[in-house]
Amino acid sequence: MNAAIKRALVSVTDKGGLDPFVRELSRRGVEIVASGGSARAITAAGVPVREIGDVTGFPEIMDGRVKTLHPKIHGGILADRDKRTHLEQAEKHGIRLIDLVVVNLYRFARAAANAALSEREIVEEIDIGGPALIRAAAKNYHSTAVVVDPSDYASVLQAMDENAGGVPLEMRRRLAAKAYFHTAAYDAGVSRWFERLLAPDELPERRAVAYRKIRTLRYGENPHLRGGLYVLDGAAGGLAGFEQIQGKELSYNNIQDLHAAFLLARDLGRSSCAIIKHMNPCGAAVSATAADSFRRARITDETSAFGSVVAVNDVADRAFAEACADIFLEVVVARGFDEAALEILAKRKNLRLVSVPNGDWDEEDRSFAAREIGNLLLLQDRDEGFPELSSLTVATSRRPTPDEERALGVAWRIAKHVKSNAIVICNGAGTIGVGAGQMSRVDSCRIAVDKARRAGLAIEGTAAGSDAFFPFPDGIEVLAEAGVKAVIQPGGSIRDADVVAAADRLGLAMVMTGRRHFRH
Repeated sequence: MNAAIKRALVSVTDKGGLDPFVRELSRRGVEIVASGGSARAITAAGVPVREIGDVTGFPEIMDGRVKTLHPKIHGGILADRDKRTHLEQAEKHGIRLIDLVVVNLYRFARAAANAALSEREIVEEIDIGGPALIRAAAKNYHSTAVVVDPSDYASVLQAMDENAGGVPLEMRRRLAAKAYFHTAAYDAGVSRWFERLLAPDELPERRAVAYRKIRTLRYGENPHLRGGLYVLDGAAGGLAGFEQIQGKELSYNNIQDLHAAFLLARDLGRSSCAIIKHMNPCGAAVSATAADSFRRARITDETSAFGSVVAVNDVADRAFAEACADIFLEVVVARGFDEAALEILAKRKNLRLVSVPNGDWDEEDRSFAAREIGNLLLLQDRDEGFPELSSLTVATSRRPTPDEERALGVAWRIAKHVKSNAIVICNGAGTIGVGAGQMSRVDSCRIAVDKARRAGLAIEGTAAGSDAFFPFPDGIEVLAEAGVKAVIQPGGSIRDADVVAAADRLGLAMVMTGRRHFRH
């Protein structure tokens, strides 16, 4: 059925765009019924409106908790226009049909995030009548149109103009699907709030989430796979607010790499730089400026830096832009880009520039990390911070020197972001060699040493970080032979004593953290 819209019900919290919309509905001869706050807004706009209480013959009660939950409202929405019995029952009970439902919900997420509100006050922002109206209209989409998003107002009016005052079935289907997502996302937010309320320090017993697509990607990890980018509904942080300033469309792989680069540069601190290739650091450094950090990080592995993703924990300036002018990069992520940097980088039209808001660089992310495995979901705490660095245990007879301590701290922070098994050789400024993703730790040691030698970097006097324990002394022996003088590792192997004995024999300083940062 595609009958003209004659009667609309309006009950909205978000009143953006409402005035012109209801004016246009009224101009088209649509009678408008509205709840208290919406009715007052519509009246103020100079548009005739009939209040819910006048339709039901029953006033709003219980501080507005009960107002639209009435047969004369829900019967008018749910009546199937294709069933004669429904229409007869509506007429018998004095129920007038409602053809359009315009509803959006109380701002629960904003209330739940407000630490100044009590539990009772937050509960009052759980909408009851709104979801019931939306679900009723969405279920009856063959007869009723439902609008939950003010951005759809204009297209609804256009559809009415093109279809003799009605909204075509296909559009009603799309609006219904959007409406069910709206209520599902809302309920997911309420569910997550209850989980935090019941067990704030525990993993949730249930996990309800809703994501919305913010862009379609050219393809997924490979060209034959479809890809899309989705954001957790209502999310504001955790890269949700990133802005692409210039360059080609970001790819599926670009987005994974820019996130990895951002996380490493964030952990290394202000003015640091991380260079990422295929989700692994090929160089990272901490210097006084972003430009110096980039130059220092790049020398670790010039070959892999080609076509990489770079993150700098600073506003990219002219000096940084000039420092990376002679190398092909896929993406640069920064706190922002000043005018001089943009002028230089604009000459490279395909280079993607991404700005991440300051708050995401300065605050830890306390949400959960999730990974889908088939039809299973793995959920864990995010691996944030390095509290273990303030309580290190020196396992060897020799303590690290101050220079070695600084290098160990840098190596430890970087090792957290390298795929296991991870070995990172560093000096106090940044990476010397990186061994990543090997099935044995000794092979990662060999690769880190080989990378450093092929880059022409001096290993003598450096420090090494291992993301998990050394199961045997062989890895320590490879590092010591190359010139490494200090090692940081979690410990915890049944052969820790053998490994420490080897370090003492080789003159190494070894510290243990008691915490690992294994990255599978």
